[in-house]
Amino acid sequence: MGGGGRGAVLPALVPWLGFAMIGGMTRALLLASRPKTLPAAVAPVVLGSALAWRLSGGFSWGLAACTLGSTLAIQVATNYFNDAVDARKGADTAARLGPQRVTATGLVPLSVVLGAGLAMLGLAVLLSLPMVAAQGLPVVGIGLVSLFFSYGYTGGPFPLAYRGLGELFVLLFFGWVAVAGTVFVQTGQWRPEALLLGSQVGLLSTVLIAINNLRDRAEDAGSHKRTLAVRFGERFAKAEIAACCLGPYVAGLAWAPWGFAWGTGPTLAAAGLGVLIAWKVARTAPGRVYNQYLALAALHLMLWSGLMTWSMLRST
Repeated sequence: MGGGGRGAVLPALVPWLGFAMIGGMTRALLLASRPKTLPAAVAPVVLGSALAWRLSGGFSWGLAACTLGSTLAIQVATNYFNDAVDARKGADTAARLGPQRVTATGLVPLSVVLGAGLAMLGLAVLLSLPMVAAQGLPVVGIGLVSLFFSYGYTGGPFPLAYRGLGELFVLLFFGWVAVAGTVFVQTGQWRPEALLLGSQVGLLSTVLIAINNLRDRAEDAGSHKRTLAVRFGERFAKAEIAACCLGPYVAGLAWAPWGFAWGTGPTLAAAGLGVLIAWKVARTAPGRVYNQYLALAALHLMLWSGLMTWSMLRST
């Protein structure tokens, strides 16, 4: 009887073990999506939507939702590809100072992480269809380039992150393209104001990757990942972070010729946090404490973006 009981119990446990494994993999994939980086995808779409309304007086919630969902999906896909490709290239090691990487630590097989990235790109394509229907081929062009560089950021024959182009990628796609593209989807127009706004939010998003690269400078140098911090050294990287933290406030002066007073004043309430980040980075050697500075940089991005959005929506 005892043996028969054990024989009945073990098969009954198999489904529960399967659910536990699936649950663990889901949690690991959530970790690999890097939720703390997602404000870099949300902020430019929210800002671009507010600017479109401010410029045209019209707004489509449906198109805004599709733009936000598609941008988030591409961001998550990029993070998945980064996790998988860095592990394959040996860039993530046991000496890593940043958050845990699920492929390198064996939490999720490489093929599953790559598959999750492809699935997110598929979702991005589906969400882009209403935008294509509204504004046509320009949206297709933006989408194809974004899909290509989602993987090409760390993979492919010319990985941007390994060539010191990571910061430029963030400024381009999470600044100019995201803001100007959002405004175009809403209005059908390419507006110079969108490029200025994209420059501001793009610089604040660039702070995130710049801090990340400075923290990982020693590890990246050992794996031939030639980030700007590796190429030009610690002093340059700290100056870069300070410039990106404070640059948006200087750039805000350029709103004056358009007569948009909201482009400068209200966001200054966030400037103290930018100064604090630059000061802390300047006085601290790269290490795990930089993970705290990353959190502050994400908070700075959200605070500035929230103030700018509020200012645009309340102005008359």
